[in-house]
Amino acid sequence: MRNPLRSEAEAFRFLFVVIVGALLIVGAAYINRWLGVAAALVVLVALLWWLMQEPLPGTAEPAPRISSATPEGMHRILVVANETAGGRNLLDEISRRGREQEAAEVLVVAPALNSPVRHWVSDEDTARAEADERVRASVERLSETGLAVRGEVGASEPLQAIEDALRTFGADEIVISTHPEGRSHWLEQGLIEKARRRFAVPITHVVVDLAEQDEAR
Repeated sequence: MRNPLRSEAEAFRFLFVVIVGALLIVGAAYINRWLGVAAALVVLVALLWWLMQEPLPGTAEPAPRISSATPEGMHRILVVANETAGGRNLLDEISRRGREQEAAEVLVVAPALNSPVRHWVSDEDTARAEADERVRASVERLSETGLAVRGEVGASEPLQAIEDALRTFGADEIVISTHPEGRSHWLEQGLIEKARRRFAVPITHVVVDLAEQDEAR
């Protein structure tokens, strides 16, 4: 889904579409009231359709980055995971990537995913508490490798969580961790492909099979 406020260009396009639509509605209503109603419905449907579209491949803008927050010579890795935040595959991958750099900093973000029932009853605290617990455990284990690591709970929508993090953490790469195919809601939603189209930062997908990990213990 498009975010009309994600950039100045997107905001301008959205404003242009709204103004053109309003002019069409006013013009149609001037001719005939019912024609105006029909025009309003057409414009509304067209606007909703436009908002639901993903940005075209190759049109992704550079990821938001604050240069003053990125020390010279520092390689920053943004890790996005929820239930798999403590997965062995993910921790090993981050540790390996961190050791390949002279200096690396890691930010672990866990979107506060909520169930539909909890969402409708406005119970966000439980989701944030569970995400915070996973982040703490992941940060603790990664810190044992000597990496500079911190974590935070992000927005419930993964793409928004990534965008929010990039505004204050100028990541050089993003690592997204999911369950295996068939058990991952993020993969069903096409999160990896959407993220690669939206953010101009190298993205690595790490699969963590928690069931297999438990059996190996």
